[in-house]
Amino acid sequence: MTDRPEEFDLLVVGGGKAGKTLGMDIARSGGRVAMVERGMIGGSCINVACIPTKALVTSARAARLLRDASALGLAVEGGRVDVDLLRAHKQDVVEGMVAANRQQFLDSGLHLVIGTARFVGPRTVRVSLPDGGERLLRGADVVVNTGTRPHLPSVPGLAEAGVLTSESLLRLDRLPARLVVLGGGTVGVEFAQMFASFGSRVTVVEGGPQILSREDPDVSDALLRVFLHDGIDVRVAVSVARVDRDADGTVRVTLDDGSVVSGDDLLVAVGREPVTDGLDLDVAGVQLDERGFVVVDEYLRTTAERTWAAGDVAGSPQFTHASLDDYRIVRANLAGERRSTAGRLIPYTVFTTPELARVGLTETEARRAGYDIQVARLPVAAIPRARTLRQTEGMWKAVIDAGTDRILGAALLGAEAGEVITSVQLAMLAGMPWTALRDAVITHPTMTEGLNLLFASLQARPVR
Repeated sequence: MTDRPEEFDLLVVGGGKAGKTLGMDIARSGGRVAMVERGMIGGSCINVACIPTKALVTSARAARLLRDASALGLAVEGGRVDVDLLRAHKQDVVEGMVAANRQQFLDSGLHLVIGTARFVGPRTVRVSLPDGGERLLRGADVVVNTGTRPHLPSVPGLAEAGVLTSESLLRLDRLPARLVVLGGGTVGVEFAQMFASFGSRVTVVEGGPQILSREDPDVSDALLRVFLHDGIDVRVAVSVARVDRDADGTVRVTLDDGSVVSGDDLLVAVGREPVTDGLDLDVAGVQLDERGFVVVDEYLRTTAERTWAAGDVAGSPQFTHASLDDYRIVRANLAGERRSTAGRLIPYTVFTTPELARVGLTETEARRAGYDIQVARLPVAAIPRARTLRQTEGMWKAVIDAGTDRILGAALLGAEAGEVITSVQLAMLAGMPWTALRDAVITHPTMTEGLNLLFASLQARPVR
C-alpha cells in the first residue's frame, strides 16, 4: 500500500440503512463510492436487529396461535417449539436479505470494502483488511454510519456472569427454561414476551416505575396486564445490585430491595451505545458528545467540513425508518438543497402481541407542553375485526388539540396496530382535523375501521 489515498466522490464508513442507501444511490448516478463495513452486510437491522427479531416474533405469534387454536374451532396436536428450526427460520430470512443487499451493492457499482476503518486525517481512513493488508481511502464527502451496539452497565459481577445481549441471544443454541430480562424498554419487552411464548418462565426487571417508560402510564399498564396474563413476572422500580453465576449455571440477580431473581440466562437490554471507539474521529475533526455519539446539526453535518453522520450513531431515533430519512436529508444536502431533521414526525411500533404503535405526543407530553387537549379512548374489544381475530386485548387513545382539532399523537395497543398507525400519521402530516378520521368511510371489518369508533368518542367543537 502506498501513502497516496484512493480517491472517491463519497466515502461511507459503516453500512447501515442510511449509509448503504446513500452509497448505492450516488454510485448509480455515476459517482465513485466506497463503503467500508466491518462485516455486517446490510447493517445491524438485517443481521442482528429488526429483521431477525421480527422473524422470531412471527414464530412466537404462531406458537401463541397454536396454543389458542381451540378458540378458533381448531384441534391442534403438538406444536412443540424446536430451537434448531427457530434458528434455521431466522437464519434463512437473514441470509436471504444479506445476499440481496450484496447483489444490490454490486449492481449499483459501489465499492464494498470489508475491514476496520480508522481516521488518519480529514475525510481519510486507513482500513485494516481481513487478510492483514491495508487500504487508504479518501472521500470528497464522508458519511459516518457505524450504528450502535448493546450497552452493558457497570453492575458488580455482570461482566463475569456470561450474560446475553439482544445480539448474542439471536444465536439461539437453546431455549432457557428460566430467562431474566434486565430492562423493560422496547427490546426487553419484545424478547420477554417472545420467550414466554416459546415456553420460558420470564422475569422482567425494570429500574423505572413502569415498563416502556416513554409511554403514558395507562398504556404501559395495559401492556402490563397482557404480560401478567402471559405469566411474565414484572418487577419495576428496582435496580440490580449484583449478578452471580453459580457452579450449576444458575444466574442469580440480586436486586436493591434485597430480593433475588434466578434464571438459566440473563438478557441485558438496557439500551445501546454508539460504535465510535477506535474510529479516531477526533483526528478527522469530528466532535463526539459525552455519550460518544457524533455531534451533528439539524442537517446532519458534523463539526468537520464535508463530513456527515447518519443513523443511530448521529443520535437519530433508533429506528431503521428514521435512518432511511437521514439518507434523504444527507442526499438532499449533498445536492445543494436544504433539508433538515427539524419537525420530523417519526412513528414506531413495539412488536409485542398485541402491538403497540405510537406517533406524535403522548398525553403526558401534550399536557406538559401546555396544550388544551381532548383525549379519545377506545377498548380494542369494541372493534369488530378484533373480535373476528379473537385478539381483543389492548386499548387505543389519541390526543387532540382542543383549540384546532388537530391530532397531536396516538398510541394504539392492539392487533395490527403497526399498520393502522400510518393512517393517523398521514392525517397528522396533512393537518386534517380528527373529524376526518371519525367520518371517513373505512372498509368493514378492518382494524383501521376502529379509527371511526375511537374519534366518535370525542365531542366536536360547535360550528360558528
